[in-house]
Amino acid sequence: MIKLENIHRNFQVGDQTVHALDDINLDIQDGEYLSVMGPSGSGKSTLLNLLGLLDPPSSGQYFLNNTNITDLDENQLAKTRNQNIGFVFQTFHLIPRLTAAENIELPLVLAGIEEKIRKERVYDALSSMKLLDRAPHKPEQLSGGQRQRVAIARATITEPTILLADEPTGNLDQKSGLNVIETLEQLNRRGITLIVVTHDAALGSRSTRSIRMLDGRIESDDAQGKS
Repeated sequence: MIKLENIHRNFQVGDQTVHALDDINLDIQDGEYLSVMGPSGSGKSTLLNLLGLLDPPSSGQYFLNNTNITDLDENQLAKTRNQNIGFVFQTFHLIPRLTAAENIELPLVLAGIEEKIRKERVYDALSSMKLLDRAPHKPEQLSGGQRQRVAIARATITEPTILLADEPTGNLDQKSGLNVIETLEQLNRRGITLIVVTHDAALGSRSTRSIRMLDGRIESDDAQGKS
């Protein structure tokens, strides 16, 4: 599904060039559960942003579903991203003035989905996340775990094939964090490709495959023998 060939991502800081990603080669198959680990500044989030089509590579090739997307224009990238990729972030990124249901519905509104279908999908999403009783509540009225489940529902409401999660439990207590990661793993078992960036070794050990990054390079790539 995903193939990166000789990917570099460079940033200019003053008169210095920072090699945030340095010759990355990576294959990720449909339905994999992959954790990306490493110290701060190792390139984890840069890799996730590149996989999510938010940042372009400086050089190299990115293939998604056997299509080279490296040279797509902004409109083509946005369409590909909206059709294939969902995002879950540490800080939730919910819109404060919208209710839980409205936050989840927003991607469908932007995609031009008719109202009846939107309402049905949102109801199903709220139900699957055990949030029906929180539908009319705004983010400030929700716990951290509830906010993250709303964010997950919003990320998956368009039925993406890939879910990218950047420190998804970073702002949560242990119990809420476990509930969130179990929700993500349930989605993976349904066939969504799950890629999680984390500093948490315990969380990283739950994946079926783990890569460790250092100084913009993949230091190790291990299957962890989980089923």
